[in-house]
Amino acid sequence: MFAPQAPPTLLQLATEASRLAYVRAEGSKAEADRLAAALARAGFEAPRLFVDTASGSQAFGALRPADGLVLVAFRGTQPDELADLATDLNALTTPWPEAAGRVHVGFAGAARTLLPRIGHWLDGDAKPRNGLLLTGHSLGAALATLAASVWPEGRLVTLGSPRVGDAAFAAGLRNPQRIRLVNCCDLVTDLPPSLSAYAHVTPASYITSGGELVERPDAVQVDDDRMRARTAYFGEHAGKPGAVLLRDLADHAPINYARAFF
Repeated sequence: MFAPQAPPTLLQLATEASRLAYVRAEGSKAEADRLAAALARAGFEAPRLFVDTASGSQAFGALRPADGLVLVAFRGTQPDELADLATDLNALTTPWPEAAGRVHVGFAGAARTLLPRIGHWLDGDAKPRNGLLLTGHSLGAALATLAASVWPEGRLVTLGSPRVGDAAFAAGLRNPQRIRLVNCCDLVTDLPPSLSAYAHVTPASYITSGGELVERPDAVQVDDDRMRARTAYFGEHAGKPGAVLLRDLADHAPINYARAFF
């Protein structure tokens, strides 16, 4: 969705990079070329891929020479990958000495397979950088959040992020710029439940049912918007061939986040 000669905004860059993280560049030269071509339209060099086959975790990093911005985007859950599903379901908590507090066991394990490799790249080929953007969707958003606790200078933009850790982890996150995008009825953003000692790391930037971004929305406003959205979706889309039954599931799709920014 990047357009040549039109530099993307921060939110456009994060949103599209989170979608591009799903390109399976690690398994196909054609897909690797497709990812590189998409990033080139936003001024980035060819990406560096980070893959751990045992955990099923993936990310890519890319440098934009014009301003020195380094982008790291983490891939979210792939429904056909059992390792991803196992990561999501392992929702006990474990200490996170990399920063503070306790975090989701599955997310921590997946992050620890990638962060040393990413750190080596950041200290090497990507070292002459002037800014760091960490992003991802769903599981990828959780991994980006854990990465932000390791690199507090990084800007963090997440799409459809579940809760990652407890209140102590959230309080220990020192990144000054954090944006947590929540698309209307996206059910993943309410998982794991807050009653299980999990807490979000920053208030939501809410995308309304009409595709407008609202910072720190009122809870009543959100509830009313979601009720209208679910009713409209059930009547207009739920029964169509190929459509998912619930808006709560449809709104988690990364393309439905992009509608607010492109």
